Amino acid sequence: MTMTHATRLLDWYDRHRRTLPWRAPAGKRSAPYLVWLSEIMLQQTTVATVGDYFHRFVKRWPTVEALAGAPIDEVLSAWAGLGYYARARNLHACARAVTEQHGGVFPRGEADLLALPGIGPYTAAAIRAIAFDEPASAVDGNVERVVARLFAIETPLPDAKAEINLRAAALVPQRRAGDYAQAMMDLGATVCTPRSPRCVICPLMAGCSARKRGIAEELPRRAPKAERPTRRGLAFVLTRRDGAVLLRKRPTKGLLGGMDEVPSSDWREGTLSIVEALKQAPVPARWKVLDGGIRHTFTHFHLELAVAHAVAATSGLAKLAPGSAWCTVDQMTERALPTVMRKVIEHAAKG
Repeated sequence: MTMTHATRLLDWYDRHRRTLPWRAPAGKRSAPYLVWLSEIMLQQTTVATVGDYFHRFVKRWPTVEALAGAPIDEVLSAWAGLGYYARARNLHACARAVTEQHGGVFPRGEADLLALPGIGPYTAAAIRAIAFDEPASAVDGNVERVVARLFAIETPLPDAKAEINLRAAALVPQRRAGDYAQAMMDLGATVCTPRSPRCVICPLMAGCSARKRGIAEELPRRAPKAERPTRRGLAFVLTRRDGAVLLRKRPTKGLLGGMDEVPSSDWREGTLSIVEALKQAPVPARWKVLDGGIRHTFTHFHLELAVAHAVAATSGLAKLAPGSAWCTVDQMTERALPTVMRKVIEHAAKG
C-alpha cells in the first residue's frame, strides 16, 4: 500500500465520515479527554450502546478533573450496564492520575500514556493520533480486519497480530494521522465488514489482495476458541414490605469489583444442589426457589443462576452482614448494579 492509498482513504473519509458524539467536526481535533473517555467505553462495546453513556458522562463530568473528583461509587453506578467493570475503576484511577501527576492535561508521549491506569497500546495510539495528530498506529478490531484483507494475511488471530501491527504501522501517513486513524475505523465498521464486505464501494478495492483472491470474507481467520464453561449458583432476593431489596458490595478486586449485588451462593461448575446452596442464604428466612432462572455470559464463562425469594421478617435483621444494605426501588438506578443482578431482581419480581 502506498501513500496514494492513504490519500484515497482520506478522500473517502472526507465524504463519508460518521458523525459520532465524541468526534470533532471536520478540520478540528477532539479534546484528549473526550478521545480517552470514548475509547475506554468502546472497548468490547458497540458504538450504538456507548452513545448515551458518553453523553451522560460528559454532562455530569465535563472535564478529567471533575471525573477525578467523583466518588468511585457514582462512577460505577453511571457505568452500570456497559459491562467489564474493571474499565470503570481504571477510568476513575486514570482521571485521578492525570489530574494529580499531569495537572489535568493528558500527556502526548507514548510512554507517559502507557503508564496511566487502563491505557494499553491501542488506546495510547488512538489518543496520540486523534487528539494530537501524531503518526501513531491505532489497531482495533476494525483495523485488524482491513489490514488482514489488504495484505491477504491468512495466519489465524491471535498469531497474526504481530504482522498486522507491522503492516498497519507502515501505512500511517505523517499528515492527518488522526483523520486516517478514524478513517480506517470507519472503513472497517461500514464497508469492510465482517460479513458481506461491500468491496465494490471500497476506496482501497484496487489494492486489496484478499478481494483479488476472492477470500475477503474469510479473513481474518481466527484460531478456534475454547468453549466457555458454565457456572451455576443460587441468588437470594430478600425484600422488605416496602419493596426494598437487600444488596451487598462485591470485593474491590476481581469480577464485577466494587459493584453491588444480590447475595448468592458460590458460582461453581457442575450440577447445582439447591439444598446445599440454600445453606449460604444471607439470613434465615422462608426462602422460595422460583421457577426458571437467569443466564448471563461473561468473557470467560456462562453463568446460570436459580433465584430464591423471601420477604424479610420485621425482626431478626437488625444486624446485617458488613457491606450489606437495603436499597429502595427509587434508589435502584443510583446503585452500581451490574446487568446480571438487574436480571435477577427482575426475575424475582415476576416470580
